[in-house]
Amino acid sequence: MKKALLYLSLMMTLALGVTHLRAADAPAAAPAAAPAAPAPKDPTLEQRVLDLEAYINNAARQADTATNNVKSNISGSGPGHNAWMMTSAALVLFMTLPGLALFYGGLVRKKNVLSVLAQCLGITGLVAIMWWLFGYSFVFANGAGPWWGSFKHALLEGVDSNPNTDYSFWVSHNVFSMYQMMFAIITPALIVGAIAERMKFSAILLFVALWMVVVYFPLAHWVWGINGVMNGVWNADAKIKAIDFAGGTVVHMSSGWSALILCLILGKRLGFGKQPMQPHSMVLCMVGTGMLWVGWYGFNAGSAVAADGVAANAFTTTTMATAVACFAWAAAEWLLKGKPSILGFCSGAVAGLVVVTPACGFITISGAVVIGILAGVVPFLACSYLKPIFGYDDALDTFGVHAVGGTLGAFLTGVLARNSANANLATNLKDYVKDTCMQPLVFEQLKAMAITIALAIVGTIVIAYIVKAVVGLRPSEETETAGLDLAEHGEEGYHG
Repeated sequence: MKKALLYLSLMMTLALGVTHLRAADAPAAAPAAAPAAPAPKDPTLEQRVLDLEAYINNAARQADTATNNVKSNISGSGPGHNAWMMTSAALVLFMTLPGLALFYGGLVRKKNVLSVLAQCLGITGLVAIMWWLFGYSFVFANGAGPWWGSFKHALLEGVDSNPNTDYSFWVSHNVFSMYQMMFAIITPALIVGAIAERMKFSAILLFVALWMVVVYFPLAHWVWGINGVMNGVWNADAKIKAIDFAGGTVVHMSSGWSALILCLILGKRLGFGKQPMQPHSMVLCMVGTGMLWVGWYGFNAGSAVAADGVAANAFTTTTMATAVACFAWAAAEWLLKGKPSILGFCSGAVAGLVVVTPACGFITISGAVVIGILAGVVPFLACSYLKPIFGYDDALDTFGVHAVGGTLGAFLTGVLARNSANANLATNLKDYVKDTCMQPLVFEQLKAMAITIALAIVGTIVIAYIVKAVVGLRPSEETETAGLDLAEHGEEGYHG
């Protein structure tokens, strides 16, 4: 019996020891879970109606924002707004491929037509990769401050089909990012026009990669980022209360002024001023112009980021300004040079699109007509008379149309912006938009224009000399004389 008791005691001691050791090795017990939050309630009929009204009016959802415990029956993106933005993104890509490619391609000599097409295609792929890696995040991520974005959305992390309410209540975040990527693609592609027929393909790609980081990404964040330093419409703390609906400063001024500096550094084409350098196909130029005009509706009306009244106004003003400018350029050419050319009509249409871009969502129809007249005359004078006076070789008039036109448009936006055209102007700009010609907004626009020009010029000078040191800028004289198509791409645009 004693042995049995002793054995039993030993077994109990061992059991207690093992239990103690297991308890010591086991992770600490998790603290008691907090009481689960009550499940969101179903919305009332009134809240559901408010949600529907919010969707129709492109406003914030009501059921899930008015209180913290009522869900919305309308989740995710809104199909109508999303459909319009996907269409707009496709239209903006259509502007570059094939619109700009054919417009520029028709204006060069036939030995260089493929080089222009390759440059547009190469830029499209390069910028898309950069946009995925960090570009979108640098421009549109919220968090780093008014001067730069962040790495929050690097590799498009978190960019899914739910809306990013910093920019839209009803458009999917991934659709918004793709739409904005199309702007990033076409902007450096515009620079190609100034340096056409005389810059190495490798140099163009390296220049664009650096230019996007130094010029485009910062400028786009300043103007369009939710906390951007020059986003006067939506950032109440913006230091410069400027406005740019669809890219006067971000797209046209930045590319146009950079194009001038790059073509000056690069030098003139061989034989410039001594031998004819006529466009090889005005038919392609006209086709490209039509594609640009059609695609530009996605560019301008799409910048409302909704299928709403602001988009409708931008669509209308874009149409009127472009049609008037197309006519005005050709009329000025007819009056001063004796004949209205197809190139004049095409250039006028593009100039009208450029000049109205920053203003289209903020102006009335009459304001668009004023812009159309000035867009047809001022860039015409710059291309026809300013370029010969100074003798720079802006091959396809990128400076005359995009820099001069974009700068004119940014200024006229300050002059012609009206509260009646866009009620959002009253959100943070009620002291700047007075519905008069010399309203305080004009001076904010001048500040933004000066900063844009300075960034484009200084950035381009630095980048161009870096590229020159690394890979060189120009091909050999033999290559340039023979044409870039065969030498750089091993193909010809035409045979026979």
